[in-house]
Amino acid sequence: MDLTHNHGPQTRVTRPLKVALVGECMIEMRGEPGAVIIQTFGGDTLNTAVYLARLNPRGAVAVDYMTAVGNDAFSVAMRRSWLDEGIGDAHVRVIEDALPGLYFIQTDPHGERRFLYWRGEAAARRMFEGPEADAMLEALADYDYAYLSGISLAILTPAGRQRLIEALHRARRAGTRIVFDNNYRPHLWPDSETARQAYRDLLHLTDLALVTWEDDAALFGYRDPEALFSAYAQAEVGEVALKRGAASCLIQCPTGRFDVPAQTVSHVVDTTAAGDSFSAAYLACRLRGGDPEQAARWGHRLAAQVVQYRGALIPQAAMPNMGASSLPSVAQV
Repeated sequence: MDLTHNHGPQTRVTRPLKVALVGECMIEMRGEPGAVIIQTFGGDTLNTAVYLARLNPRGAVAVDYMTAVGNDAFSVAMRRSWLDEGIGDAHVRVIEDALPGLYFIQTDPHGERRFLYWRGEAAARRMFEGPEADAMLEALADYDYAYLSGISLAILTPAGRQRLIEALHRARRAGTRIVFDNNYRPHLWPDSETARQAYRDLLHLTDLALVTWEDDAALFGYRDPEALFSAYAQAEVGEVALKRGAASCLIQCPTGRFDVPAQTVSHVVDTTAAGDSFSAAYLACRLRGGDPEQAARWGHRLAAQVVQYRGALIPQAAMPNMGASSLPSVAQV
């Protein structure tokens, strides 16, 4: 898998590829106020981690989640749920006086969702603060890929965000490739300029960008996809997959520009995690040697299935057949 920035010759390996996803898992609740509430767990990078783990043979790709939690019953249960999905938690920091964040999903008749958040004092906000975070930050250089999102950046304290960027610089010099999903949430940032600067800092390290068009248009004011692709090329991002909801995905990469149609869904139930699942499937296909066009088709296929279920994570039995038999049997580093 060549994501433009060449860290050396491409070689096949027999050990699993190691992928670290950095972010926040929250308590997810959905239903109607005053009625029965269903409680699960979710969060953009956690959703991606789950789908990535499901789509890759466990002997080929090792998926770890990097975050901070409390020592309460919800934190214990969420970590158990990750392990059940085959996600490692060796680099999860426990902050004893903190709790996980929480969000409530409300959906309209068309499946569009609205979130209510309680996350200001969440443990994940402090994950990279203090000397206790040193080992987590240095561990990033041990991974083949590090994945994070705009939300991963937004939830951190300014000091923690700076430490993460510095650690990603070190990791990338050591050969780690960086994957970034832009997920821009204005209410998580003190102002838009702070967000823009953080994104610019990270984009100069990014090998693969998984971009939601509406989010980048809102943050940077791009008039059209061409302006976005031009800006990402100037930042030397080698591969960009531009997600446009129910419209086609546009890809810019060293082999050209591609337009990959989305799959039609007759009845959308809940769009929660549509972008997260697309990103997971895209990356899973690329890790297994698929090309960008194949990866976008995987992304559309999984996202189309996810939006037909309530909540971020669909049942394991509902996972679609991705047609992996046509891909190389060994992932590439």
